[in-house]
Amino acid sequence: MLPIPSLQQIFYVDFKIIITAKKKMLMSYTIKGPPEITMEAIMNVVLIDDSLLVRERVANIISELPGVKVIGEASNSLEAIEVVRKTKPDVVILDIKMPGESGVQVLRKLKNEFEELKIIILTNYPYSQYKAECFKYGADYFLSKSDEFEKLPKVLIEIGKQ
Repeated sequence: MLPIPSLQQIFYVDFKIIITAKKKMLMSYTIKGPPEITMEAIMNVVLIDDSLLVRERVANIISELPGVKVIGEASNSLEAIEVVRKTKPDVVILDIKMPGESGVQVLRKLKNEFEELKIIILTNYPYSQYKAECFKYGADYFLSKSDEFEKLPKVLIEIGKQ
């Protein structure tokens, strides 16, 4: 006859539960030793802006947010489409003005190809006509670099809760 393990012995087995949607890991739970559950949300972000300084500033802000990670960057429209196709992020932070096609054109292409992709417009051109056009083509958020930059962490947290 085989010995039956006690409940205490059973809980000392380590294992990981991974919750996915459309082949992307959304959350992972780790159970180790005595029942202890930790949750780590993962949000992958691509930064698209022709200014290296802006990309670095945004990356620094994102590095402070648990579970949010920059997985790619682009400085023009051609790189933008390519890096999003390659990395398949959850969120894109996109400028309107950049070399090549405009950010609005990039937005249209990305939303046509990746409907579920969340796109945050972060621009120095917060004019109402740009804002209306961006929302028309599927932008989820529209922020001004000059006076709404500090809202970016709150927006990312809000997206993470959706």
